[in-house]
Amino acid sequence: MTDDHVTPETTPEADPDTPETTPEAGPEVAPEGEQQPDPAAAPSPEAQETADDSGSPEAAPESTPEADELTLTRMALEERTLDLQRLQAEYLNYKRRVERDRELLRENATYAALTPIIDVLDAIDRAREHEPLEGGFKVVAEQLERVVSGLGLVKFGEPGDAFDPNVHEALSHIGTDPEVEVTTCKVIAKAGYKIGDRVVRAAQVLVVDPAEG
Repeated sequence: MTDDHVTPETTPEADPDTPETTPEAGPEVAPEGEQQPDPAAAPSPEAQETADDSGSPEAAPESTPEADELTLTRMALEERTLDLQRLQAEYLNYKRRVERDRELLRENATYAALTPIIDVLDAIDRAREHEPLEGGFKVVAEQLERVVSGLGLVKFGEPGDAFDPNVHEALSHIGTDPEVEVTTCKVIAKAGYKIGDRVVRAAQVLVVDPAEG
């Protein structure tokens, strides 16, 4: 007779000294056709925020119509200031040229008017060399000399002046003179005249040279 009594199967008890292990989770595999994101390539939110704060340029402030109008006004003001300065410089140069030309015209007119009178002044000088002037002739001569002197005609040339070819015309050499150290005007044949720095007529002179040795 078969024994129907079946001994229940027992499972071995777990050893308390053996650590319980759990299967490690493997890397998730993306479904076919879908690309798995690279964890190393994607920056963290904190790194993205730092890069935005330090690396990216600051956004330029938006220009307003009032700022644009102010800039245009300043540029126009600078241009007008430069134009004004240029016009002022041109005016000053023009004023100087006019004054210089006016002075030159006046000097030329005086030169043209007084040049013929020099012959009259030479005649007065020769008359004085013969005898002192008297009477009405003396009055007229002195008045004429005052008038031409007031107009800027200056007489020059005296015996003993050092010879200067710029203002003297040597008519002749009359020897040497031990008392002079340079070529000297000994005799004034005709006096010289000038207006300002302009020589109207050079003085005509006879000169002597210093003695040799």
